[in-house]
Amino acid sequence: MTRGAGPASSEGRSQTREPGGGLRVPDFFIVGHAKCGTTALYEMLRRHPQIFMPDVKEPQYLARNPEFDDGHMPANPAEMTGRHPVSLEGYLALFADAAPGQLAGEASTFNLWSRFAPPRIAELAPRAKIIAILREPSSFLRSLHLQMLENGAETEKDLRRALELEPLRREGRELPREAGWPAALFYSERVRYVEQLERYRAVFPAEQMLVLIYEDFRADNEGTVRAVLRFLEVDENAPIEIVSLNPTVAVRSVGLHAITKQLRDGDGPLTRAVRSASTALTTTGLRQRAYYPLRRRLIFREPDPGDENLMAELRARYRPEVAALSEYLSRDLVKLWGYEGPGEQPVQAR
Repeated sequence: MTRGAGPASSEGRSQTREPGGGLRVPDFFIVGHAKCGTTALYEMLRRHPQIFMPDVKEPQYLARNPEFDDGHMPANPAEMTGRHPVSLEGYLALFADAAPGQLAGEASTFNLWSRFAPPRIAELAPRAKIIAILREPSSFLRSLHLQMLENGAETEKDLRRALELEPLRREGRELPREAGWPAALFYSERVRYVEQLERYRAVFPAEQMLVLIYEDFRADNEGTVRAVLRFLEVDENAPIEIVSLNPTVAVRSVGLHAITKQLRDGDGPLTRAVRSASTALTTTGLRQRAYYPLRRRLIFREPDPGDENLMAELRARYRPEVAALSEYLSRDLVKLWGYEGPGEQPVQAR
């Protein structure tokens, strides 16, 4: 479950630094992945009196390509990492309300697979602690694809076709209009777990890293959170409120979802006018009680069972990655995740 999860030096606690006029720097990072319990972990940790986490769960600032932080767009749209410039001072301002005795942390899920994040985090906060959460690849990709559809970043409802589109999307083609971070749709890169962890090990010592397994977290929320509290060296006996958030849903209609999203976000003069009029004619309470739940029922539904043939293909494709991760973490994830084939020997945990 863990790699290098021993206690870290107390020198790494409650860090401050001078960029941006001495603004507070995070002490720990939940680096991802998405759809692996990061939202629930974020919510449970931020309730701890010794921990501060900002209301913005996923700033994603350090996952961005710093070359484009000034707002210039790359020549290849596939290399975009956000549509709007973000400053270091603006990012660090998120942690301004952390009390002197609290640890400050954040939970940007892009940080695990972004090649820019590890060196940027290490430069900003070299003593920070890193928490990663990994999930069985085929179920992870299916859940991730559904979330991308829910967010409007993906428009291809068929997962197999979305996977096939990856080469074209790398060239800047077949990108959805709302894909402000196209690399999020490069699904194959999301499950290169050992490569992702090694990027962090290149800039952080093992004792500053904790690797969690999503299935362990689901089976024992409280036990996993208390392990995280021990890793962060805060009171592990504090009360823990168990939360379950960010359920997976399916999109009924991509087109209808896009229209309602434009109305919600006010994208363009006409939609801004419609949104303004609807806001003027309804109260906040009415929108919360009636409109938002109705919109959710119209746009989303319970997901169908996954394509069994595709899931089997993905499990075969990613078995080498799971075997490599088993060796890397000294744990038999091939067995845990059911990747054992006929006649194959289980991976020996060291």
